[in-house]
Amino acid sequence: MKKIKIGVVGCGQRAMGLIYTMLACEEAEIVAVCDIVEEKRIAAVQRVEEVRKTTPMAYCNIDDLLKDTNVEAVVIGSSWDEHIRMAIQSMKAGKITAMEVGGAYDIEECWELVRTYEETKTPIMMMENCCFDRFELLSTSLARAGKLGEIVFAHGAYSHDLRFEMLENNYNYRLGNYLKRNCENYPTHELGPIAKLLDINRGNKMVSLVSVASKAAGLKEAFGKYEKGKAHENDVVKQGDIITTIITCANGEAITLTLDTTLPKHYSREFTVRGTKGYCVQEANMVLFDCKELHDFAEPQKSLQRWLDNGENYKDYLPDIWRNITQKEMELGHGGMDYMMFKAFFKSAINNEPMPVDVYDAAAWMCITALSEQSIAQGGAPQPIPDFTKGKWLTRPRLDVVEFPTVSED
Repeated sequence: MKKIKIGVVGCGQRAMGLIYTMLACEEAEIVAVCDIVEEKRIAAVQRVEEVRKTTPMAYCNIDDLLKDTNVEAVVIGSSWDEHIRMAIQSMKAGKITAMEVGGAYDIEECWELVRTYEETKTPIMMMENCCFDRFELLSTSLARAGKLGEIVFAHGAYSHDLRFEMLENNYNYRLGNYLKRNCENYPTHELGPIAKLLDINRGNKMVSLVSVASKAAGLKEAFGKYEKGKAHENDVVKQGDIITTIITCANGEAITLTLDTTLPKHYSREFTVRGTKGYCVQEANMVLFDCKELHDFAEPQKSLQRWLDNGENYKDYLPDIWRNITQKEMELGHGGMDYMMFKAFFKSAINNEPMPVDVYDAAAWMCITALSEQSIAQGGAPQPIPDFTKGKWLTRPRLDVVEFPTVSED
């Protein structure tokens, strides 16, 4: 089997998880790692040596890694503010590029990302693992099969209490963002799967958004609860605890996104799809179709009790990668979706196929952060969403991240 020689940029928590997953992929050969912190470089090298018995080159800056002719592809797992800049550098160096998720800091950097791809034609994929998760793919499969009818609305969230994570270390790059910005700072986990289902950039496009923010209380209160947070007790937190964003689409659908990361709550992406014939609700692993039984109860908890986990009844609609997944693969990062994401990336890279999450997807999803910041600053004023395809969305064919099964109704 052909292998791809990988250089990994960033060796922190995020990137080490990526390294762990890639080392389980026979297509990947990690030949270089890069981080400005020596201890992190050493840890990454040691991890590769333990698993593969090979020693990758270790660099302290991306420029040196990109000069390494042995590196064929670059996986960027650094902090948010570096993703687009490094992806542009990587494409200009002719390296197949995989870029971790995050939001953009301004619209121009999204345009520069697109321009660089169009000038270099260097393959690039945004590594949005949630596009490969089980329930999101089940819902998309049901939509493709027409089971949900005409899709009207979708909702998603990044609901993840990050206060401890941000305050457990002396420095955390998330914290800097929360002190300085007020925006939907992490949109792609929820928006990515929704955008793929709605064929955004491929027959549909996002037109405009409005965003509003609650007050900032949760993180400020947490400063006094954590020892390392006390140094920030006099800091001003700009980031609202709850950010709500509404997006309109060219084909008439509406999307709502919620960012919820500094208040007590269980982890959830709240993935929900509503159509004229049915709907899917990730939080309850629930798939419901139009029927009179939907109206049996006035108490929602009774309906939840009746249909909780009934999504298991629709396994035939799952793609092969989920029907055939092994326990070992499920342990390779975020319940298996990291492994599937990398398999898709390597398949496209090796076979010179279109990336399942391409540069236009990356720009469209990441720009939501910058636009939400503008909308909030203007009191919730609508913001037009750029068409990074420059009109090509009208004719670009659908491209799902996986192949969905054809299910017989017999």
